[in-house]
Amino acid sequence: MSPLSDLGLRRYPDDPRDPFRAWDAADEYLLGELGELGGPHGTVVVFGDRWGALVTALAEHRPVQITDSYLTQRATRANLDRLGLTGATLLSTQDAPPARIDTLLVRIPKSLALLEDQLIRLAPAVHEGTRILGAGMVKEIHTSTLALFEKVLGPTRTSLAVKKARLIFTEPRPTPVASRFPVTYNHEGLDLVNHAGVFCADRLDIGTRFFLKHLPATVKGQRVVDLGCGNGIVGAFVLRDNPDAEVLFVDESYAAVASARANVRGPAEFLVGDGLADAEPGSADLVLCNPPFHSHQAVTDATAWRMFTQARRALRPGGELRIVGNRHLGYHVKLKRLFGDVTVVAGDPKFVVLSAVRRGPR
Repeated sequence: MSPLSDLGLRRYPDDPRDPFRAWDAADEYLLGELGELGGPHGTVVVFGDRWGALVTALAEHRPVQITDSYLTQRATRANLDRLGLTGATLLSTQDAPPARIDTLLVRIPKSLALLEDQLIRLAPAVHEGTRILGAGMVKEIHTSTLALFEKVLGPTRTSLAVKKARLIFTEPRPTPVASRFPVTYNHEGLDLVNHAGVFCADRLDIGTRFFLKHLPATVKGQRVVDLGCGNGIVGAFVLRDNPDAEVLFVDESYAAVASARANVRGPAEFLVGDGLADAEPGSADLVLCNPPFHSHQAVTDATAWRMFTQARRALRPGGELRIVGNRHLGYHVKLKRLFGDVTVVAGDPKFVVLSAVRRGPR
């Protein structure tokens, strides 16, 4: 296993201005411990790898990566290709996991629900000889995290902290546990399905609630994009009010798009991908978005900025981007740089709904 600093790993999309590395101290700690134990053996499964650091470092062992993130898959493939490495298998959380797991490595995800669901899905493949190692930064590992490992996989303990990272050691004694996912709830007459890992899994977040009150009217044949669709409720409301609209649901989360598919009645398009990066210029009339302001544990507006620039490129002249965001994030400043004029549609003490219209090429 090469030191991560020697691999030239990059995040995706690859932006030289990105201040964040493609690995952290938890990745280094886990790989170091794995080396001390003699390395991985048998079928190696890596869940929660952020940007492919673990899979790339372990490529000679032909690991199986399981992730809910399209961007993680793209980063992993790009890192492997850059180094000429082959043999890794890249799966999503919606794919069937391997039938047998001999080495299980878990990078703790931000979503406890996603961790719960995946441990339950992986448990049947774990046996008494499976080596199980988890890793995360200290702030990512809580009592509830350890309780999940203990409940699903077996007796669990943690390591001392090194560089603010900690390891999880689990003795494989898996217990059959029924998954509670997907969960369902009702909002204004719509029964909504949420797969594990989707934002606000068991209720609608207050930002989206506010946004739904201030959606623009649509007309027959209008091309609408629910960008970063989550469970698809924004686009579902558009279709409820205008069944003749053409709606594209797109998210980089496999669980989100699976949820949107389950929630949408009638014809629509669904895409797991990098937002509107591959959309035809001028192909959209209306883009609706509730952008995230986190990338894993990092607070950043890079994702929102990327969504805004993608939306402007995809909109036809006269097309509208309408978003909701926390008032303190100052999205109006970014939108004004891209679109020129920005209109405040509605606001309350916490949220603001903004509209930006593409006036033409610049």
